[in-house]
Amino acid sequence: MESIIRLSAALGIFCIMIVWEYLSPRRVQRVARKQRWPVNLGLAAFNVGVMRLAFGSLAYLSAVSAGEQGYGLLNHWPVADWLSVIVTLLLLDFAIYCQHIVSHKWLLLWRLHQVHHTDLEFDATTAVRFHPLEIIISMLYKVLCIVLIGANPWAVIAFEVILNGAATFNHSNINIPPAIDKKLRWLIITPDMHRIHHSPFPTETDSNYGFSISCWDRLFRTYVATPRQPVATMMIGLKPFRQQQELGFVKLLQLPFKALRKK
Repeated sequence: MESIIRLSAALGIFCIMIVWEYLSPRRVQRVARKQRWPVNLGLAAFNVGVMRLAFGSLAYLSAVSAGEQGYGLLNHWPVADWLSVIVTLLLLDFAIYCQHIVSHKWLLLWRLHQVHHTDLEFDATTAVRFHPLEIIISMLYKVLCIVLIGANPWAVIAFEVILNGAATFNHSNINIPPAIDKKLRWLIITPDMHRIHHSPFPTETDSNYGFSISCWDRLFRTYVATPRQPVATMMIGLKPFRQQQELGFVKLLQLPFKALRKK
């Protein structure tokens, strides 16, 4: 049931975003979908298969097990269910924010995470462009956080849905009026805000790490409000990977094991 909920929500939000992108795009894409989508969606399908075979519903089951064994912060100091849900969601979101920073700063993890940043455009499929080893490491890290928190199992399901949905939303090429975007980003990560993180300029790539709520970037001074280049025409993707032929499915799987290129 947990897997069905997550998959249904992910597919539903993805479909909404790609229709929105088609009807009201924020920017004209320089690289055609037919060049990028097979790679991005191929990685997504491959990762889903790996995760289903290797881990199943590990995050949810870890929360259930932690509750039964009395592990974790919230299981040592019992609180109301509504409060445990809120605390779980906030702490897990902060944990993912921290993981994202480490993925940029720690060379070993950056080798994997750079796969996400080699996309030369920015749309809903960019949200699923990750190396499978990064997905596995992320799951193990998430399970550790869930156990340490003593996370509410239903909040874990909600968090997975929110994380996937927020990532699809904030990577989307959708047109949100600037005035509305400015207000929204006081609470959530908008596409215009997260697109800056996919800039080729290192000072911008190393900013706006949040995935759902925007408070962490503001609190820890990793927030950049506007990119150097106009949003509608700014370059996307790491400078060393401007040649489209370098971005095939097999080469992306091999990329972390090759000589590292600077940002």
